[in-house]
Amino acid sequence: MTEHTLTLHIPGNHLMGALLGEYDQHLRHIEDAFPDTTVTVRGNEVHLSGPGAGAARTTFEELVLLAENGQRLDLNTLDSTIDMVRADERPSSVLTHEILRADRGRVVRPKSSGQKRYVEAIEDNVVTFGIGPAGTGKSWLAVATAVAALQAGAVERIILTRPAVEAGERLGFLPGDLMAKVDPYLRPLYDALHDMAGADGVERLMERGVVEVAPLAFMRGRTLNSSFIILDEAQNTTAEQMKMFLTRIGHGSKAVVTGDITQVDVATGRSGLSGLEPILGGIDGIGFVRLSKRDVVRHRIVQEIVDAYEKANGGKANDAGRADGGPR
Repeated sequence: MTEHTLTLHIPGNHLMGALLGEYDQHLRHIEDAFPDTTVTVRGNEVHLSGPGAGAARTTFEELVLLAENGQRLDLNTLDSTIDMVRADERPSSVLTHEILRADRGRVVRPKSSGQKRYVEAIEDNVVTFGIGPAGTGKSWLAVATAVAALQAGAVERIILTRPAVEAGERLGFLPGDLMAKVDPYLRPLYDALHDMAGADGVERLMERGVVEVAPLAFMRGRTLNSSFIILDEAQNTTAEQMKMFLTRIGHGSKAVVTGDITQVDVATGRSGLSGLEPILGGIDGIGFVRLSKRDVVRHRIVQEIVDAYEKANGGKANDAGRADGGPR
């Protein structure tokens, strides 16, 4: 096996602290990720030797670029960077892609190459389908892109909708009127919106009618112009509901449809999200993006749960993902 020895000069003492981490925590983390590489730090130089020296050096280089661009380096960022380097991707071009400056100045960015492809597809298409497992940021990034479009004046309002499909508890047993009954189904969209615009900002937008949150059934008969429309949990639509939703799109509007084809709660088991790409994939302005467990950005354990379910099902989750027209 060939032994590689490489040296990387870090341009500035101010970057060394972020790169190495408190008590060299980041350095230890990188060493654990590349066990066949010896890492030695002397002043502003990082010396690497071993079979994995090339990948380890690229990881350090990418982390320097991220730090220079103001990206906060933490263990999650390190893990994302290492995963992307191993996949021959450039974290510095992914993690610095700014989508929105959210409430309290927080910057919303994609956290994986799949998420970046998803965001770019939303920006480039009239209708974008984001399909993938829980925790991949499908709804959260769609809402962020919608708020960015609203701030830029590209649309006049945001409409958030999802089917009120029962998953274990009957709607009729829940207290309150219809809106009170469907509110739990729409709560994830409220939460994402609050992350982007703050509670006070969301309240003002809803009072002015700029943001509307409604169950899918309320879309029938409407034409939605100059709107950014998000259909969440679309795996729980029927084929008829999906067609109804897609034909609501009016002039100057953009739509994002999100769903996880492995979590279908429709009574018939037939999802309106399945089998769409062969039908719609050839239409200019419609894009399909499939996110995978590599794009899970919730707690590390979520990615492991998704992986465990796929293994337990003997790969059936992946087969279900391909039912709508291609690889995950």
